Amino acid sequence: MKIEPLNIILNKEYNNNNIKFYFISGNETTLIEKVTDKLISKYRESEQIVVSKIDTLSNFVHEEGLFGNKTLFLGKNCKDINEKNIDLLRQTDAVFVFIHENSQKIKPIKKFFEKDKMSYLIDCYELNKNSKVNIINEFLMVNNLKIEKSLYWMLVEKLDNRYVFLENSLNNLIKLDQRDINYQNIRKLLSLDTSGKEKVFFNLFKSNNEIVRVYRDKILSNSDVNEFYYYCRYFCQLIIDSKNENDYSKKIPAYLFKEKGFLIDLFRRFNSKKKILLLNLLSKTEYILRKESALSTFTGLRFLLSVKKISIS
Repeated sequence: MKIEPLNIILNKEYNNNNIKFYFISGNETTLIEKVTDKLISKYRESEQIVVSKIDTLSNFVHEEGLFGNKTLFLGKNCKDINEKNIDLLRQTDAVFVFIHENSQKIKPIKKFFEKDKMSYLIDCYELNKNSKVNIINEFLMVNNLKIEKSLYWMLVEKLDNRYVFLENSLNNLIKLDQRDINYQNIRKLLSLDTSGKEKVFFNLFKSNNEIVRVYRDKILSNSDVNEFYYYCRYFCQLIIDSKNENDYSKKIPAYLFKEKGFLIDLFRRFNSKKKILLLNLLSKTEYILRKESALSTFTGLRFLLSVKKISIS
């Protein structure tokens, strides 16, 4: 049968009393290693076991240890895994953990382990949002830590999708005193790169999904929004105040030579009517940023998408 890797890592309820075979595959190697370590630790907690490596199932012979210890055989890319050889292993008292690289060739054997009542099939891929939420919740509970809601969702969004890197980042939080768990310290601790906020504006003509992704990578706090909006307001005001393209082109700062083509293209999309809409948008956005600071990150994103909507309309 199939089981989620986090059920094993987070010690969720699952019954391994009648399980003899674990087949672990996927493309997230750090998660595969963590699941394997957890399985071995779980067996060691309940009984005396000996871990032994196995390379092939052909002509496999299992002899019980002198002291009656159970053996856990660990096979990485083990050869000759098939239904016939697996059935021969059912008579032993050993446990088998097979780790295999993901490929089209192993699909039949994966289906076999998924249906087999004495087996667990465990697929390990990069963590999704729900998985990260479960891991972070468990970490906070075990370590009796509390963080602000905005910081919580920043962790969900920004922590690595690969297990070991996410785990290392969370472990670094323990080094902080509870009172030091704030935005600035977490950003330093996790080495989040939020430089180049003005470059978010230059993604204006990309898909909305891409704009949202780039924005969320760079804009994490109220202060980030204020800095980002400062750049956006400058670029927008440049459009509003310029009489024609030649006038506008002369006003573009020299350091933006790489983005000059984009900026000129943007200017060409604005007539007098659109300039009025842009000016109204700036006034409305500044009012919201002053009055509703708690919603500033959302306001900044909505502003950027509104500029795009005006420019392409």
